[in-house]
Amino acid sequence: MRVLVTGHQGYIGSVLMPLFRSAGHDVVGLDTFYFEGCDFGANSEPVACIRKDLRDVTAADVDGFDAIVHLAALSNDPVGNLNPACTYAINQDASIKLAQLAKDVGVRRFLFSSSCSLYGAAGDEMLTEEARFNPVTPYGESKIAVERELSKLAGDNFSPSYLRNATAYGASPRLRMDLMVNDLVAHAYLDGEVLIKSDGTPWRPLVHVEDIAAAFLAVLQSPREAVYNQAFNVGRSEENFRVREVAEMVRQAVPGSKVVYAEGGGPDLRCYRVSCDKLPSMVPDFQPRWTVRAGIDQLHRAYAASGLTRDELLGSRYVRLEQLRRLMQRGELDAHLQWAGSRSH
Repeated sequence: MRVLVTGHQGYIGSVLMPLFRSAGHDVVGLDTFYFEGCDFGANSEPVACIRKDLRDVTAADVDGFDAIVHLAALSNDPVGNLNPACTYAINQDASIKLAQLAKDVGVRRFLFSSSCSLYGAAGDEMLTEEARFNPVTPYGESKIAVERELSKLAGDNFSPSYLRNATAYGASPRLRMDLMVNDLVAHAYLDGEVLIKSDGTPWRPLVHVEDIAAAFLAVLQSPREAVYNQAFNVGRSEENFRVREVAEMVRQAVPGSKVVYAEGGGPDLRCYRVSCDKLPSMVPDFQPRWTVRAGIDQLHRAYAASGLTRDELLGSRYVRLEQLRRLMQRGELDAHLQWAGSRSH
């Protein structure tokens, strides 16, 4: 297929693009390049791309594609809280506009990167895709709104699917340190302390970034009737852990490290466990390969091989919120997170 991947320069997109290409698909990226130069390791192979803010996409940008994989978004709760209005403008309004344009020009498949964040404050119950939503952040609210609007667009010539990713982890050419497992391993490696920033009790479903990319590929290649207007939790049902359990796995994997609780860390409202059985049952080509323990080992090796430093851990290179703040302070982005002087860079 000819596939447009929005947010192809991001944490997931930089893993997904080579996977899709190796599967024989003709892929084109679309990205605003907020995180250009924030590489982890060698630069990934360049791909054909459209350099544009998602808010500025036109029908001409999406015409001629068989499918769209929509990853682009302000990528997590802290970034979403930086400017909630921008979160809704980009993650919600621009996403809905993208889907409408895609339907108008005849794009038949639309894979939306949703999130288990839409379950929000849910407690200990194991949640299926039918569970009620209880978001606690603009990020989670935006995902719900897009799913609902995409469902209204579904029809004979437009097949949306919603991949509700669990909390991601793992090495990527566009590494993120604002993800729990990645951050815990980095602190253990650099400081010998597995730093828990909450009270350690919240549940998190976890999924390796390579398994997320594999899920998108499997859904794209599945028969339409298996994935039409369907939501899928992406992860492994057995990979739901409390934060303190993940910290203990990190302690065991990183020699000489110990678990430490940050001063003043309290309970986190975001607490949910999810069942991920639906996706592999309906899309048998998807079978997740990674476990959290294996991902911790991968990250530890990758940090050592790259010579990760404390400045990199805390700075803008791998922390999305800090990079956006840096671009704003330098006057390169305006208050609406648009490139200064134009709406595209």
